[in-house]
Amino acid sequence: MLACDTCDTWTQFIDYVKTRCTATAFGNWLKPIRVLKASAEEIVLEVPNVFVKEYLLTNYQKELCTFLPLDPNGEPAIQFVIAAPTKDHPQPAPQPIVKELPQKKNGPTVKLNPSYRFDTFIEGPSNQFVKSAALGIASRPGLSYNPLFIHGGVGLGKTHILQSIGHHILENHSKLRVQCITTEAFINDFVDNLRNKSVHNIKRHYRDEVDVLLVDDIQFLQNRLNFEEEFCNTFETLINQNRQIVITSDKPPSQLKLSERMIARMEWGLVAHLGVPELETRVAILQHKAQLRGLNIPNKIAFYIAEHIYSNIRQLEGAVNRLCAQCLLLDLNITEEIVEKSLREMLHHAPQKKISVEQILKSVATIFQVRVSDLKGSGRTKDIALPRQVAMYLALKLIKESLQSLGTYFGRTHSTLLHACKNIEKRLGSDEVLRRQISMVEQNINA
Repeated sequence: MLACDTCDTWTQFIDYVKTRCTATAFGNWLKPIRVLKASAEEIVLEVPNVFVKEYLLTNYQKELCTFLPLDPNGEPAIQFVIAAPTKDHPQPAPQPIVKELPQKKNGPTVKLNPSYRFDTFIEGPSNQFVKSAALGIASRPGLSYNPLFIHGGVGLGKTHILQSIGHHILENHSKLRVQCITTEAFINDFVDNLRNKSVHNIKRHYRDEVDVLLVDDIQFLQNRLNFEEEFCNTFETLINQNRQIVITSDKPPSQLKLSERMIARMEWGLVAHLGVPELETRVAILQHKAQLRGLNIPNKIAFYIAEHIYSNIRQLEGAVNRLCAQCLLLDLNITEEIVEKSLREMLHHAPQKKISVEQILKSVATIFQVRVSDLKGSGRTKDIALPRQVAMYLALKLIKESLQSLGTYFGRTHSTLLHACKNIEKRLGSDEVLRRQISMVEQNINA
């Protein structure tokens, strides 16, 4: 440890890390930390919340050990005090975690993600209507559109909108009892009460103790006739009492395998489609989520990522998390090369034309100067065996078919194909000539 006052070492630590992180990350995570007490044995730090504590210990463990006192285990001797949030100590956006919000006495406990609010939902042409409808519902529960049915693909923000409604109602209509559940949780509740012979309790709970029912993923009610009937009865009871219902699904009501009665009930109110966000909206979402994590993504890079991750907002968030880990922890600047390397399997490139085994055989025959019939034959000479294994290797790599199916093209078993693939992969590590030959074959196939 540096030979100076402990409080001064904290200042030195701050000066040191300040030059090694972005201004946003420093302002969000490190600047709010205050030294309450310092001695040669221990330092007491006041942090706005537990997320700042975890961020500090996770990202700067080595530096803390260098600058601050150590405990007998060689760990930084730090005592943390969580401060009450104030204007002087703004809290950085926490990682999404579920917390329980207390309800009216004798009412249910509702679990909502604190990050899922209207003000964190990025609006664009594809979701503007849904957000407006949801705000209308949240402002006047049971008096606008009832039920509200939201449908859209995976990872487009249905749960975010659903829980935003819950947050808004809890904050502006404190007397209303809100229940936010997944369809799976609804089913599990009934199964548990059936097992305990107390179905009347669960019926009373959903039909008498809930003013706003928010149900996620109703598609999981398909092919569950008994539970569908119970849900439909609950649905009708709440609607008849002007209690608000909001439902999400990956498909519109008409495409769900549910009873006509159930479909008709869900189509009573407003059916709203949540579409795939446009490029500009995806860029805004990407940069918003990056800023929450102290990461600055240049516009050019953001557009590059958004152009190649276009069907799922969750994937965009996953991309941000991965880049954040790469760049902030390894002290790297974001470049297109870093993005391509870090997000290789997440990026969608233009679909390639369908490749056949015949194309592969012809290209291999051309590059290796053999006949296609030899590649399909039984000859085992060296000048035939290697190109044949290359053809098998490329077939496994480029064609999404089963091993048995591909084996029939070569008149070989699937184990032979696997052996050929392993042999070529092993040789590619040291055989530059073979690498060039395979590259030429692939270029010929794609030409």
